[in-house]
Amino acid sequence: MIELNLPKYPARLTRRDGKPYIYDELRRKFVRLTPEEWVRQHFVHFLLDEGGYPKELMQNEVGLQLGATTKRCDTLLYDRSLRPQMILEYKAPHIPLSETVLQQIVRYNYVLRVPYLVLSNGIEHLVCQIDYDEMTYTFLPQFPAYSELVTG
Repeated sequence: MIELNLPKYPARLTRRDGKPYIYDELRRKFVRLTPEEWVRQHFVHFLLDEGGYPKELMQNEVGLQLGATTKRCDTLLYDRSLRPQMILEYKAPHIPLSETVLQQIVRYNYVLRVPYLVLSNGIEHLVCQIDYDEMTYTFLPQFPAYSELVTG
């Protein structure tokens, strides 16, 4: 797989029927290894290992209802009261983080109203903090540790 702009971790890989799989710590099972999944697993381990994010407050592939359609957030982070705090959306490394990608995560946020939105293709990472009182948003210069998040 491609080298990412994320710390390496000892990924658990296997093959089934000739296809590669990677172990997902949050779902506690092997999942099909795609370029996007490679990014997700590295980013999740970055959050756990570098950011102090609690594994029990993160969930992969979270379904949500958007009008008449069901969508899935790649990763959702909760606070200790189990309120959604951060939506994380991953793309394969060759997909640029464009306005179209940003609009996808913004649509998810119409339902969840979280204070943080994160986009990553494994090479580039964007984190946006939303202030609902002021109706503004700010792109943060670096990724916050879990202890730095403004929750509530």
